[in-house]
Amino acid sequence: MYGSGLRVMEVCRLRVMDIDFENNYIIVRTSKGNKWRKCLLPNNLIEDIKQRIINTQKRHEQDLEEGYGTAYLPSALSKKSPNASKEFKWQYLFPSRKQSANRITGEIQRFHMHERKLQRAVSQAIANNHIHKKANCHTFRHSFATRLLENGTDIRNIHAYRT
Repeated sequence: MYGSGLRVMEVCRLRVMDIDFENNYIIVRTSKGNKWRKCLLPNNLIEDIKQRIINTQKRHEQDLEEGYGTAYLPSALSKKSPNASKEFKWQYLFPSRKQSANRITGEIQRFHMHERKLQRAVSQAIANNHIHKKANCHTFRHSFATRLLENGTDIRNIHAYRT
């Protein structure tokens, strides 16, 4: 969140295919107002994200072996490409620990981690590091914008990250 200016739900909803290591950016597909945008992929996170993808792939393969392994697909894509939901690229980068039933189809799927879990983890990290300032997930987004401004980024480009 700090290195890319992502919102909590944008982090939770990231899919494997949203990470572009070659061009060092993250595609945010489910942004506020259903807009898409590209965000920076910080170099210092690349190895951690690659490891996250490996772990996610192991979990996905296990789900497939157990007869599950589908991911929720946006809009009419599931009808247009019925097998796409089992493709690894559609899996959430931060999957939920548990599988659950899709409220619409009833199909057992693994959704993304709940935003509250991420918020709790950030709050715990702030407390563990003895940071006594008011801070939360959204603070990282503001800090990202502040650092861009301090480093000479044009305010109009920073504004582009807002949407």
